[in-house]
Amino acid sequence: MLTENLLDAAKGEEAAIIALRRAIHAEPELGLETPRTLAKVKDALADLPLEWREGPSCTGAVAVLKGAEAGQSVLLRGDMDALPMDEHTGLDFASTIPGRMHACGHDAHTAMLAGAARILAAQQDRLAGEVQFMFQPGEEGFHGARFMIEDGLLDPLPDAAFALHVWPNAPHGRIEGRSGAMLASADMLEITVKGKGGHASMPYDAIDPVPVAAEIVLALQAMVTRRFAASEASVITIGKIEGGSNNNIIPDQVYMLGTMRNLSPERREAVKAAVVDVAENIARAHRCEAQVTITPGFPPTINDPRAVVLGEKVARELGGEEPWATRPAPTMGAEDFSYVLEKVPGAMFFLGVAAEGVHWQGCCGLHSSRMVVDESVMPKGAAFLAGCVRNFLADGWA
Repeated sequence: MLTENLLDAAKGEEAAIIALRRAIHAEPELGLETPRTLAKVKDALADLPLEWREGPSCTGAVAVLKGAEAGQSVLLRGDMDALPMDEHTGLDFASTIPGRMHACGHDAHTAMLAGAARILAAQQDRLAGEVQFMFQPGEEGFHGARFMIEDGLLDPLPDAAFALHVWPNAPHGRIEGRSGAMLASADMLEITVKGKGGHASMPYDAIDPVPVAAEIVLALQAMVTRRFAASEASVITIGKIEGGSNNNIIPDQVYMLGTMRNLSPERREAVKAAVVDVAENIARAHRCEAQVTITPGFPPTINDPRAVVLGEKVARELGGEEPWATRPAPTMGAEDFSYVLEKVPGAMFFLGVAAEGVHWQGCCGLHSSRMVVDESVMPKGAAFLAGCVRNFLADGWA
């Protein structure tokens, strides 16, 4: 069993993993620039035989561990950036910076990745191949993974890639995954409906864009359910509508902002075309004009079935009351680890971080100002990442 003793080794690093997580949590950084976080990581790993790569586009870094013998290469990724929100957890190590919080678990991801690096470095003489530890900023909408790839930090590309994301609404220590789509793409949708303003008492002398915008919102919901098979989910949500200045004025235009989520590249492109079709033609039918702008976001996160089989094997070998669960469906959230998985076979997994014995379905979820992580599960996360490396370097996709 290749994962034998990995959990014991991870528990030996528990204090260091938790200390790093808390240090990062207390000083969250946003976007593509996370220099203090990266400095904490480098300091925690300073005694290890790692080769560091950094690029010009962001503070991302890849630490490379070379095994004693030649072999394949595998990448592990942890993200470092926080969210622009206040924290209300009451933790002793809560954010010291107003308007910033690690509410998506990136502090834990980074600390577990550092823990995996320590575990694997201690076994360097037994490794045949190379491990790339990808410490990535800018996951929360800033395309940090794409920038790191474009900077050449993953060149030559590894043979496999794995990532682990904490999940507050899952049982303590359970690893979850699925083959195929794990998370959705996320594109930003903007629609401006242009009419002709006028007096609200005489709409027949104006071209009112407000009811046209409302019709477009409803038509988009019908379009998703009537044009596309429900067996593959698509979501369009309009989160903002802006127009007008007073109760007795018909505005010249209405602006709408929303998100589009899809689970395959093919569906993503088809929905984009359908949105333009619906918006432009409804506006035209009412003598208005619709300008549609779709800003590409993260692609869908697609797990390689071979990587999921490997991850399930590692999870079950690590043991626990509920070591593994196959997710029945994707989540419509998005992840920029998808940029890595577009180029490298691999998978993202979820780790249940609810406290033992709690009603985990009712825990505060990701992006909540009260989201917490049961830190006692973090050694298992580090061991899981290290186990994926050990299994792949030893046996490939066998």
